[in-house]
Amino acid sequence: MSAYRDGGRTVVLIPASFSAAEEARWVERMLARLARGESRRPVGDEALQARAARLSERYLGGHARPQSVRWVSTMEKRWASCTPSDGTIRVSDRLQDVPTHVLDYVLLHELAHLLVAGHGTAFWRLVASYPRLERARGFLDGLAHATGMPPSAEPEGAPGQPDEG
Repeated sequence: MSAYRDGGRTVVLIPASFSAAEEARWVERMLARLARGESRRPVGDEALQARAARLSERYLGGHARPQSVRWVSTMEKRWASCTPSDGTIRVSDRLQDVPTHVLDYVLLHELAHLLVAGHGTAFWRLVASYPRLERARGFLDGLAHATGMPPSAEPEGAPGQPDEG
């Protein structure tokens, strides 16, 4: 069961087998959980940049130092991207309403790209210290499916993939 914002809509996913009473109870519960998460969530580019700095310190020893981290509305096929040459990170504004552990994973993923290009073993070693890695990736896979995005391929060297190097 999950709830998320999709533009101006709120989407609550629950099992089809629920009775009307169970549905009402769970929709109310999920909406309350979503509202609690939104009240804690940073808004704006400055808060996003500060969050990235804290994640770099905690998981990457402060070695990833982006010049800018900002929300963008032009990303349709990716959750985020970075340009290591100028130190910029851009995060799709479609992620403004995801749980904080999912946003943190996306930011950490892009921060790691400032240090290691590609998705090889060295990259995944950096990201592997994030304790909710698999849960966040699973959420993003589900969100991609729910919104009609193509599924992400398992990159070489990703957790659960054979180590080639």
